[in-house]
Amino acid sequence: MTTGMFDKQKTIELRKKHIGPSCKIFFSHDPIKIVRAKGQYMYDENGEQYLDCINNVAHVGHSHPDVVKAGAQQMELLNTNSRFLHDNLVCYAQRLQATLPDKLSVCYFVNSGSEANDLALRLAWQYTGHKDIITLDNAYHGHISSVIDISPYKFHQLSDAEQKQFVHVAPSPDVYRGKYRVDHPDPATAYADEVKDLIRKAHEKGGKIGAFIAESLQSCGGQVIPPAGYFQKVAEYVRQAGGVFIADEVQVGFGRVGSHFWAFQLQGEDFVPDIVTMGKPIGNGHPLSCVVTTKEVAEAFMSSGMEYFNTFGGNPVSCAIGLAVLDVIEKEDLQGNALRVGGYLTKLLEKQKEKHPLVGDIRACGLFVGVELVRDRVKLTPATAEAQEIIYRLKEEHILLSADGPHRNVLKFKPPMCFSQEDADLVVEKIDHILTDIEKALDLHLPNIVNIENGGSKRKLLTDENGHHANGLVHSKESTQRAPQQTKRLRT
Repeated sequence: MTTGMFDKQKTIELRKKHIGPSCKIFFSHDPIKIVRAKGQYMYDENGEQYLDCINNVAHVGHSHPDVVKAGAQQMELLNTNSRFLHDNLVCYAQRLQATLPDKLSVCYFVNSGSEANDLALRLAWQYTGHKDIITLDNAYHGHISSVIDISPYKFHQLSDAEQKQFVHVAPSPDVYRGKYRVDHPDPATAYADEVKDLIRKAHEKGGKIGAFIAESLQSCGGQVIPPAGYFQKVAEYVRQAGGVFIADEVQVGFGRVGSHFWAFQLQGEDFVPDIVTMGKPIGNGHPLSCVVTTKEVAEAFMSSGMEYFNTFGGNPVSCAIGLAVLDVIEKEDLQGNALRVGGYLTKLLEKQKEKHPLVGDIRACGLFVGVELVRDRVKLTPATAEAQEIIYRLKEEHILLSADGPHRNVLKFKPPMCFSQEDADLVVEKIDHILTDIEKALDLHLPNIVNIENGGSKRKLLTDENGHHANGLVHSKESTQRAPQQTKRLRT
């Protein structure tokens, strides 16, 4: 087993030579070389331990022995495609369905969240006979062409990209920064009425709605939690227009929200999507995903006359691993842990909001937590540079966290589900210290508004942890005692 054939610099050189330059890397100015991981910890080539607050893929913990064992044992026996009968496929489908409303009873197994969402679109188009898709602003549904078309998070990055005529973008149901905020008497209805208006406009232009697709909780869009009742109202309007509702659970499913197994269930028992897509955590790092839908949608898909076959989807090894992940979630009460530890983490962060003026909003469901940083709590000026400073400073403290959202000012917690209260104490303690340093450099106090002036010295513009250029405060070891400089955000 290779745990580090090359020194770090050689690995960097080979990556630059052989890996596409658009494949970004975390902390590009000084990337981390990870050679092993266990539970919620990752280790570099020197054996240094990092607390992983990023990885919602290693759902039950990195290298979980039960998952590794299940995959290895099945691989020793058989791995083949789903055209042969095998009990793993039907047992896994049965176990997955048991976590869902009865209406969602038919499974299609694929290999990634992008592939799952692509198939969901095909199902919707075939079932409804309609082409138009409604998506949410800042949504991300995958990296292949069909889902980039419905992912504003991606296509808005392309200067020459044109939004497809069949794609309609509704406002993100963000009650902190969005069009209708927490002080609105009924933000759920107001945001749903925006979808209703899009449907009307599409019909006026001769379009017909095939589907509304939404992440049950927006992750890349900034850890956005829709107001209760929003999905029900949207589903009503979309179905009246002849469309279906697709719930994308790729980022947030499998108990992460704590109170429920699926994030769409946060909306209430009276809401059931027509199609649900799953990915990332489903295989704990193994390439596995799934689309679950109704019998009616599945039969319509079959009526097209085209066979659906996926070479690796639903193979015995993938299904064995999927079953093991479900077993571990249940055996180790990881959904319960998400509820308990997520609640504990949220309370710690709420205390930071009371203490630090840069903390504008805390939004959380279980171990899906967002901390939105702002320079001004009235104007909600995004603290993009400060967020990147925190990410880099935490990296120096051997804690891995990321920032996202349209302004890249939202700290995202989506750790492995074995994340503990001790881990929460550690990361919040470090964030507290870093915020204190930054606010001291800015001479910022509650309830003051940040007044940032350009510094006199020039500092190199570094990219953020996702390879994007940070605006303003640029990370360096000396930066804690300097006010951030204003720099122009560069397009990458």
